[in-house]
Amino acid sequence: MSDYWLEAGSFLLRWLHVIAAIAWIGESFYFVMLDRALKPPKDGAPGVFGELWSVHGGGFYHKRKYLVAPPALPDELHWSMWKSYTTWLSGFALFALMYLTAPGLYLIDPAVAPLTPLQAVALSLSFLFAGWLVYHALCKAVGLRDGVLGGAVLVLVVLMSYAACALFSGRGAFLLVGATLATIMSANVLFVIIPGQRRMVAALRRGETPDPLPGRHGKQRSVHNTYFTLPVVFAMLSTHYAPAYAHPHNWLVLLLFMLAGALIRHFFVLWHSGGRAWGLLVLGGALLLGALAWIAPPRPARAERAAIAVPDAAQAVRAAVDTTAVHAILTERCAGCHSAQPKLMPFAPKGAMFDTLEQIEAQALSIHQQTVVLKIMPPGNLTQMTDDERALIDRWVRK
Repeated sequence: MSDYWLEAGSFLLRWLHVIAAIAWIGESFYFVMLDRALKPPKDGAPGVFGELWSVHGGGFYHKRKYLVAPPALPDELHWSMWKSYTTWLSGFALFALMYLTAPGLYLIDPAVAPLTPLQAVALSLSFLFAGWLVYHALCKAVGLRDGVLGGAVLVLVVLMSYAACALFSGRGAFLLVGATLATIMSANVLFVIIPGQRRMVAALRRGETPDPLPGRHGKQRSVHNTYFTLPVVFAMLSTHYAPAYAHPHNWLVLLLFMLAGALIRHFFVLWHSGGRAWGLLVLGGALLLGALAWIAPPRPARAERAAIAVPDAAQAVRAAVDTTAVHAILTERCAGCHSAQPKLMPFAPKGAMFDTLEQIEAQALSIHQQTVVLKIMPPGNLTQMTDDERALIDRWVRK
């Protein structure tokens, strides 16, 4: 029963994380749209930088942006921060619950780097927070020179992606790069955007003219956050797409997908201010399709495809003769997870169990894809499946 409640708690935590992320991203996207769509005020109101009229929900809305401050500060202000904090806290809790408690399953691949569990945990935590520290130092050093800073941040993301894929398993590396970018985003809110806004509000309440510099720095970090959003979403979701993180050049695959996300996001940012940069959308889509074509596993010959895809009388022979040998391999190498009573986790992932010959036969193609084509199972080759065993599984499927 304790395993059940652990799994239920993980599910609820994941649900909270997704809900908070939707709320944070939605609010962030809305304010980016609002900021880009503002028009000069028609009534010439003092201090008004721009305004926007919109209709929604059966009514009309009139939004105005003041630079640096309105003539009178209202009693109530909306602060955009708790959605960010909830997203990061729930995400870190999930990371700790899954990855840090089972580094051998999720973080370590001996073929990439021979890390001990303690080293993997320490390196992953260091990676997570060092990313923010280096990024923050770059922002401090470069200041408001947005073009130079943008290039420096791009180089940082490239180095992060390469380093993560050189240290951790593909799945762990992709997740960690996404988590590091998400940490930067939330830290921008916590340490730069909100403190700057608080200083502006405090100055107004004292009757002083606010310093515009904190607002400019906050705006710069907000722009970075909006371009990080789609790359972060891809990095998080990619842990469910093995062809991406299992590729020999997975760091380049990660960069291509994240670059495509940033280009697509830029298309919509420009759209909000009236731009129609269709080339950005086409280029982003082309990068996505090109990356998918690049990482696609090679197709077997026609005769091999027929043997794999079309059940026939030979399958019965295969089940009687060969599946027993495969069952012995899977029992030794995979039953720690894929069993009715797994030892390495509460429940078999995706309900895939290899306890009987019938279960193995029913999942032959999936077993072949995961252990032979992509070689992502067992995770990090934790149970040391040999090349000969993978070759036997390959011959078993193709017979």
